[in-house]
Amino acid sequence: MMIRWHGHACFEISGSKTVVIDPHDGKSIGIPTPNVRGDIVLVTHEHFDHNATRIVKGSPEIIRSFVGKRKINGIEVLGIEEHHDEVGGAKRGMVSVYRFSMDGLDFTHMGDIGHMPEEHTIDRLKGTDILFVPVGDVFTVGAADAWNIAENISPRVIVPMHYRIGGLSLSIKPVNGFLENLPPERVTKIGNSVDFEKEDLPEETEIWVFSL
Repeated sequence: MMIRWHGHACFEISGSKTVVIDPHDGKSIGIPTPNVRGDIVLVTHEHFDHNATRIVKGSPEIIRSFVGKRKINGIEVLGIEEHHDEVGGAKRGMVSVYRFSMDGLDFTHMGDIGHMPEEHTIDRLKGTDILFVPVGDVFTVGAADAWNIAENISPRVIVPMHYRIGGLSLSIKPVNGFLENLPPERVTKIGNSVDFEKEDLPEETEIWVFSL
């Protein structure tokens, strides 16, 4: 299994299939354009920094803002509708939170969630192995709510996303606020990608911080 970060909220997850989530075109937000090929593309919402499906090579099946449960190209996907803001979607609309299973592992991508979800959503996400959660505030939850979400879901690995990095033209906050006060042994700096097996995942929750 391999996870590669393409910046912002875009991840490439490869096993028996390759799933690409929230592709951007790079130039619109000031960072490199992803060089990625996929079997499935999941779009959490139709904002320009999350829906550039044209950059994904191959002939992927593209799923946009899906809510419900279905098998897509052999992968079980659950889509849950949530708010992009703290006022029921009135400011920025809705997003789809995706949970999917591949090769015996469960992944959850929280999209641009902008509030602490209700307990019924949390209950549907518990048991996930790897959780991708936005931490950059402004357009999504910030560090405190991101931690609250992560602690309630209790995954084996937390991957922060949607935070400020060099070159990014969006005015969001860096990852530091999410990581402060954490003991160093809980944080693993990954680089751009990581290869792993299910057996490699920690028993106690770790935070994997990717870089471009």
